[in-house]
Amino acid sequence: MKQRGLKLFATAGILLTLALAGCGNKEVEKNDKVSAKPKEEQTLTVYSAGPDGLAANIQQAFEEKTGIKVEMFQGTTGKILSRLEAEKNNPVADVVVLASVASMDGLKETDQLQSYKDAEGAKKINSDWSNAEGYYYGYSASALGIAYNTKNTQQAPAEWADLAKAEWQNKINIPDPSLSGSAVDFLFGYTEAEKTAWTTMEKWKENGLQVNGANKEALDAVITGDKNATISGVDYMAYKAKADGEPVEIIYPKNGTVVSPRAVGILKDAKNVESAKAYVDFLLSDEGQKLVANAYLLPGNKDIPVKDRAALDEIPQLNVNWKGAEAKQLEVLTKFNDIFR
Repeated sequence: MKQRGLKLFATAGILLTLALAGCGNKEVEKNDKVSAKPKEEQTLTVYSAGPDGLAANIQQAFEEKTGIKVEMFQGTTGKILSRLEAEKNNPVADVVVLASVASMDGLKETDQLQSYKDAEGAKKINSDWSNAEGYYYGYSASALGIAYNTKNTQQAPAEWADLAKAEWQNKINIPDPSLSGSAVDFLFGYTEAEKTAWTTMEKWKENGLQVNGANKEALDAVITGDKNATISGVDYMAYKAKADGEPVEIIYPKNGTVVSPRAVGILKDAKNVESAKAYVDFLLSDEGQKLVANAYLLPGNKDIPVKDRAALDEIPQLNVNWKGAEAKQLEVLTKFNDIFR
């Protein structure tokens, strides 16, 4: 089993040193159904790309609601894909949650997921972020903007090209796409949708753009003032830092940015299918979606209010087609490496 998702991150590593509260009796019947399963099916294994706090909150709420114990492994999308590959002859995970819908689509295309088309709440979830046959659902998303230090910035940038101006020289960074699935999504979406993207990136390099670790490391450099702005800053992280009192703000360039969906799916070799379906149902439920919103992410259900952040329809978006994106992302990573390494 050669997984394109793993191939992407592995190759990139080489190249880049690379609903339920209102459901009443129906819900009770469902929980009874799960509880009636043999004891060995009551421990569900979930591999999740976080965020850490959200993954823990969802685990706790799910366990309290269903009585199903969850064994959780948290890591980046790349680490999870690597683990799935290492366990290919002895699969362990039942549910996988990835920070990149392109990578999730890669799992689907390599026959590693099973369909759950009748998931509860599925009809409320953004269809543009989900597989029409029910192989995965985009339960949340982040938007990738420009996070900047409010103490060090006199005038906030308005366009991506603004960061090529002299006032930003040696003061900008970008997360390393070999470590950040969202950065890969940004590079893919930006270069697919904007003809001048590569020219703009070359100008960023001339202006001293630094490739600066994973998402947290890149944002921390802005919070501390070591850098003044992060390109492809993950918005929910910036909003949380702002809520914690840090001198950071995030803007979405007027010419558009990339919204990066995060997806959940059930693995084809899952041993605890009924419990896995219950987990997906919970994540798509109003209760699960409210936990998503509390983490400053965009909920997959647009009817769930966002928390202290821009709503999806307030964000200028680039038109990105995620179908088959994974293979194209490798080409983008190669070109990025040629420019910045």
